[in-house]
Amino acid sequence: MKYIKELLMLVVSLLVLNVWLLRLNNATIYRGGDALNMIQEFAVYGLSETMFYIIGALKVLSATGLLVGFFYKKSIVPSASLIAVLMCGAIVMHFRVNDEAIKFLPAGLMLISSLVIVYLDRKTITD
Repeated sequence: MKYIKELLMLVVSLLVLNVWLLRLNNATIYRGGDALNMIQEFAVYGLSETMFYIIGALKVLSATGLLVGFFYKKSIVPSASLIAVLMCGAIVMHFRVNDEAIKFLPAGLMLISSLVIVYLDRKTITD
């Protein structure tokens, strides 16, 4: 189970960092509404540019925290929990604008993966 948790930590952190640092201005099939980049996507959801920067900082911070978790175990649960909360918010935003199901997929997978990380980390503490 340790390796599953570590694999999920790596995948979740690298995917979140990829989206927020490398693919920020790229159009994808997962963008909300008809947005072509992340700032436009936030506008589709009715969120300000300030919220864009706050959410972006939280996502990059939490993804970095997961990577730090390989060396400092106490950062795993807070980082994965924050990602889970943020992904819940992303799912709600997709619902609010009536996006098709495919657009929910990344946030849903990141939510499930983050919850599994928290569960497996807590399980190793009690074992």
